[in-house]
Amino acid sequence: MNEWDATSYAGKDTILRVVREEAERLFALAEPEEAWEAPTACTGWTTRDVVAHLVDTTEGYFAAFDTARRGGDAGAAYGLTGMGARVNAQATAMRGVPQKELLDRLKADFERMQGILRELGETEWAGLTVPHFYMGPLPAYFYAAAQLMDYAVHSWDIRQGSGRAHGLPGEAADLLVPFMFVVWQSTVRQGADPAPFEVGIRVGGVNGGDFRVSVGSGGMTYAPGALDGLPAVIEFDAGSMVLTTFGRSNAGTVRGDLAVADRYLNLFFRI
Repeated sequence: MNEWDATSYAGKDTILRVVREEAERLFALAEPEEAWEAPTACTGWTTRDVVAHLVDTTEGYFAAFDTARRGGDAGAAYGLTGMGARVNAQATAMRGVPQKELLDRLKADFERMQGILRELGETEWAGLTVPHFYMGPLPAYFYAAAQLMDYAVHSWDIRQGSGRAHGLPGEAADLLVPFMFVVWQSTVRQGADPAPFEVGIRVGGVNGGDFRVSVGSGGMTYAPGALDGLPAVIEFDAGSMVLTTFGRSNAGTVRGDLAVADRYLNLFFRI
């Protein structure tokens, strides 16, 4: 199972392989001339804007690793609440760049990022702290997961825009499941009701299991555990959990108190 745990160095080769597969899928989706201006699941964005966003995001990772290597001060994190508006401005600013030029730039950025991640040794994989522009200091392995989010979720966005039925590839979804709890922790709405409550999350797939989630004035915490005695349990397959967390769908099977589950599912702003 360790090869499917991207927080472990044993999972490094697995996640880098899956990231490459997802990137190649996105490149293939974006290469036809007619795809460039096609709508996607991201409101107001065409495929062109998704590619521009990935260029902007990946090049931000280069700056983050440069800062980590130099030991400089990255300053305060921008925060996730303002991320949507900023990434939209950054992506749409590239609308004048020709299709081939922007795609070639993204492919070069992808290879450079793969090289950075591939060169991380066992100690650095979890031990090197890298300042994320929006989230602040993170372990280096998180950037492999971030690349998987970038390519797997945004490939889904492009496919969704086509109107055809489709799904999220299982390997990508399985690898992302543990990181969805981190995304949830980071996207609790400001001003949310601080009254404490608990809910259970049951997830399928190789990184799935049963998790007890506690919510209160200090935010959200979670841990694996039995779900006995909880007022509600929300069941997801791996892909549905990822797409729900990122606001692409409203999914999950609720067992128990619908009001408690509804409160949990509406606790977060979506990115």
